[in-house]
Amino acid sequence: MGRDLTQKCKQCRREGVKLMLKGERCESTKCALVKRNYIPGVHGLKLGRGGRMSGYGIQLREKQKAKRTYRLMEKQFRNYFDKAINTKAGETGENLFNLLEMRMDNVVYKAGFCGSRDFAKQAIGHGAFQVNGKKLDIPSYQMKVKDKITIRPKNLKMPQFIDLAEKLKKRQLPEWLAVDLKTLEITVIGVPNLQKDIPSFDLKAIIEFYSK
Repeated sequence: MGRDLTQKCKQCRREGVKLMLKGERCESTKCALVKRNYIPGVHGLKLGRGGRMSGYGIQLREKQKAKRTYRLMEKQFRNYFDKAINTKAGETGENLFNLLEMRMDNVVYKAGFCGSRDFAKQAIGHGAFQVNGKKLDIPSYQMKVKDKITIRPKNLKMPQFIDLAEKLKKRQLPEWLAVDLKTLEITVIGVPNLQKDIPSFDLKAIIEFYSK
């Protein structure tokens, strides 16, 4: 499967927001966006965040921002948009947001079990998690309400999962997720809410980009 090979810090600098691609480093003073808050390239410092963009340019940047946030390639992202626009119930923007948020790798990341979506995708792909008691290694799997994610017993001793319960005590979870600190079990108790789980990108601009 293809992936974006652009340096992660450059992706954040290009989009002008923290995409949280390097976990805890993104929250520290070492974050490249804090040190160099201008677009990458030899003329980046002179241009800052760039000049005035056209409507198309703004829409393109919002689409790229969403793609990079969820670590998707163009074909994957377009498939989600097509599925969202063809869903009869609900608005396209809300449907798209829910499809992206309910990916298994995003749920594992949002629950705090992995420091980044890339790491969540890797851990899932290596079979470190199970859903409803069964091993599942598909990062794009669409979670449903009442689904439960647990770490496979043989993976509990992996370095990243040691003292996980202690780390999760300070984790602020979205309202649609619950975590049992004793069993290290993630439960999907609802669906994302656009009013409360505000995305870092403009869904309306993305819809306009693909609707042309």
